[in-house]
Amino acid sequence: MSTATRTGSILTSDTLGAARTATAPFGHALVAAGERDPRILGLTADLGKYTDLHVFAERFPGRFIQIGMAEQNLVGIACGLARTGFVPFCTTYCVFATRRAYDFIAIGAALGRANVKIVAGLPGLTTGYGGTHQGIEDLALMRAIPGLVVIDPADATEMAQATAAAAAHDGPVYLRLLRGQVPQVFDAQTHRFAIGRANLLRDGADVAVIATGLMTGRALEAADALAAQGVRVAVLHVPTLAPFDRDAVLDLVARVPRVVTAENHVVSGGLASAVADAIVDAGLAVKLRRIGIPDCFCASGSIPYLIERYRLRAVDIADAARAVLA
Repeated sequence: MSTATRTGSILTSDTLGAARTATAPFGHALVAAGERDPRILGLTADLGKYTDLHVFAERFPGRFIQIGMAEQNLVGIACGLARTGFVPFCTTYCVFATRRAYDFIAIGAALGRANVKIVAGLPGLTTGYGGTHQGIEDLALMRAIPGLVVIDPADATEMAQATAAAAAHDGPVYLRLLRGQVPQVFDAQTHRFAIGRANLLRDGADVAVIATGLMTGRALEAADALAAQGVRVAVLHVPTLAPFDRDAVLDLVARVPRVVTAENHVVSGGLASAVADAIVDAGLAVKLRRIGIPDCFCASGSIPYLIERYRLRAVDIADAARAVLA
């Protein structure tokens, strides 16, 4: 039985049967970063409880600022605090950060090189509350901003490591948030996240699956299922959309030119587009299939229903891999 949080009758988060989970990895990692660096502050636009920032607020009440439901103010105030030497982490849902405060992120944070960290909850299809709350285009918007680091962690381990990396990075960061009970895919003792670096999780000569965010766990499931059928699948995890590790992508697709991309995001402007751009620029001949959200605003419903409807399951990645082999 998967762990779920319900508001009314629609699932707002679901571990989808993960064998191992961790609670509020971002909140606990930010507390650890705050212990090391007294400049770190936590700001939110009325969503501290729902972005795991309450963990930081309970530990450092004097370093927590509740802005209220005003996302432009959230980013603007964070930029001002950064200019006085603080390291502000500001949290809200990614639809509110990217749609309502885009210009403030682009000009105040990125153009101004402010040391601001935007931590964005409910990315892609991690909530059932329809187009108003599903941040399905945020990676496309954020990676188009020059100088902004854009991170899409895969699991609880990487969520914690990416939080520490964002705190150490001197400059603006956009970090997708995995909140609440978060699946653990990677071993914290062996996995190492680094900004701008992709990780080849397994190698194979038949098909390459390039994934980001929570789709990486599903890509590994698909690879296991295909391995049982004799298909050798390479899985490249790309947690940083900007800066993008073109070298790792090109090294893989040059020797395995049958490729599937997998992202919890619309198929335009995110990971698939970054991979396609790299392939075209390098002049490589590659057969490519894209797994992601189609060109639509998604329906409301439970998360298992939505990922089946929009074909974001491990079985859908496996089907796409078979298609590029055909």
